[in-house]
Amino acid sequence: MNLPNLITSARIALVPVFIWLLVDYQSPLGRWLALAVFILAMVTDGLDGSIARKRGLVTNLGKILDPIADKALIGGALITLSILGQVHWGFTVAILVREIGITVYRLAVIRNRVIAASGAGKFKTIFQSIVVGLLVSPLSTYWPILGPIGLVLLA
Repeated sequence: MNLPNLITSARIALVPVFIWLLVDYQSPLGRWLALAVFILAMVTDGLDGSIARKRGLVTNLGKILDPIADKALIGGALITLSILGQVHWGFTVAILVREIGITVYRLAVIRNRVIAASGAGKFKTIFQSIVVGLLVSPLSTYWPILGPIGLVLLA
């Protein structure tokens, strides 16, 4: 367990905190707090990878934990937003089926090789993070058009 893997583990630990804030505090302030935790977690995604590459601390454990942390955060956000009625379950199910499929594939071939995230996968994660952040934020309270825009981008 090195520093990047500890950061990734902290990101995983932030998932229930984020979900709790999202569910328990439906006020604009609560949404801002949930968004702050979400952004903190996503920033650590770039931070752990950067530290691992710069310091030569890339590990097979990190290659496995990092995408799981991303999927837990994005998946947790989508499931919670669907439960709250803000994202259609069809979007959530489609995204989760793909993500679970990729994870199962990675775990199935792990004995032969560890598959690191590709550039396209990293782009997808960044894009999903921006869209989910938009959907979590209370900005649509002030600009109602942002909710439908977020859902179109999610689709």
